[in-house]
Amino acid sequence: MGKILAFANQKGGVGKTTSAVNVAAALGKRGKNTLLVDLDPQGNTTSGVGITKKGIQYSTYDVLIGNANVKEAILTTEYNKLSVIPATMALAGAEFELGEIEHRENCLKNALNEVLDEYDYIIIDCPPSLSQLTVNALTAAHGLIIPMQAEFYALEGLSQLMLSVKRVRQLYNPQLEITGILLTMYNGRLILSGQVVAELKKYYAEKLFKTTISRSVKLSEAPGFGKPICYYDPFGKGTAEYAEVAKELCLRI
Repeated sequence: MGKILAFANQKGGVGKTTSAVNVAAALGKRGKNTLLVDLDPQGNTTSGVGITKKGIQYSTYDVLIGNANVKEAILTTEYNKLSVIPATMALAGAEFELGEIEHRENCLKNALNEVLDEYDYIIIDCPPSLSQLTVNALTAAHGLIIPMQAEFYALEGLSQLMLSVKRVRQLYNPQLEITGILLTMYNGRLILSGQVVAELKKYYAEKLFKTTISRSVKLSEAPGFGKPICYYDPFGKGTAEYAEVAKELCLRI
């Protein structure tokens, strides 16, 4: 049976979508059948794997509110063993419509359970907020991956996210585990980066991924071409780093 992993951080601009897309693509490269679920109304994950939003018939919005079966919404990408449930701006309205559904926190979980046996990994890219959409993702997930920058404010945000995880465990998903904390846009030459890493090791040493993701122009360019980094820059540093993260992830869950 496959594993569902949510990539979440309520702080924006931390490389969350970049990490979800590139870890999923790296898992596909490793021969793991992988499904990406775009749960962010901005739809950056969708365009990041080369899917044009204009032609989308069914999206995560339709799956959540019951307009479509999950299998109808899955699109095959051009990349090895990588499929996606796309998102459009319609997803922004799901917050309001979910409010009228009984046990609304289970909508995504119920949908993904229908295809769990068909994938090794299901990766959910959450919106940068602790919204009903994120609660749905955390309720569905077996594990949580937290991409974050080595900055002071990121530590504050991590504390808030941990409280939300505790709340979701209590109310909806007692099996939810923190699979790992992934440092992104890392610059080892900065003193602050070292200080933040030291602080994280003090409290979350076993959760930190051994590999950090360096700040990279290529990583920033790749989404504009609708390509994960391992296809855009196959021999680059970003590709090697995300390959190591995927390898470590396979050992963790």
